[in-house]
Amino acid sequence: MPIRTQIETDFSIRSFTGGYDDNFTYLLTCMRTGTQCIVDAAVPYEQIEPFTTSGLISIFITHYHHDHIAYLNEYTQKHPNLVVVSHPNASQKLNVNYPQTANNGSTITVGQLNVDVIHTPGHNPDSNCYHIENVVFTGDTLFVGRTGRAVSSGADAGTLYQSVYEKLLTLPNETIVYPGHDYGTVPSITIQENIKLSPLLQAEDETDFISRMADFETSRT
Repeated sequence: MPIRTQIETDFSIRSFTGGYDDNFTYLLTCMRTGTQCIVDAAVPYEQIEPFTTSGLISIFITHYHHDHIAYLNEYTQKHPNLVVVSHPNASQKLNVNYPQTANNGSTITVGQLNVDVIHTPGHNPDSNCYHIENVVFTGDTLFVGRTGRAVSSGADAGTLYQSVYEKLLTLPNETIVYPGHDYGTVPSITIQENIKLSPLLQAEDETDFISRMADFETSRT
């Protein structure tokens, strides 16, 4: 009989919608150990409290924009030992007891789950995405049907192109995108389906993407 060299894991994802602009907060549970983590503090703690356990150990911040950290103080007050994981630039701004920096390419363990950190600047310089097995939490870098915007301070459409096309769209086609806002026709979507859906994900090159982004912004007004 062959010897197993890799532990197979099971996990659940519970989604919560609310906050300032149809934000998502996610509660991820390792079903083998009961260990839990949160992605973004975008909804009041009372929404997620009935589903949290003593196994809640950390919260992953996708970026520093206020709507994604609006209720962070509530979460850390309820769970004083909560580790707050974020990009180094965001970590310096967060006033928490237990910060943990998440650099591109690093892996953080939640129970028996390995969370791979992908730094995806463009929407914001400190944007991180978090990849676990066949899912990726994309914050405001990638939504259902489009990318994030590149109009706020520190944003850059060319950098966003590199993050989306060279990092996220190179993940397996069946990877499921869990975005930071409920902006699409469905809450989540595979990368393959998202490419088919969004003209912003069908650009020929960086120049074409920047042009498509400019057209998209014009159509918003």
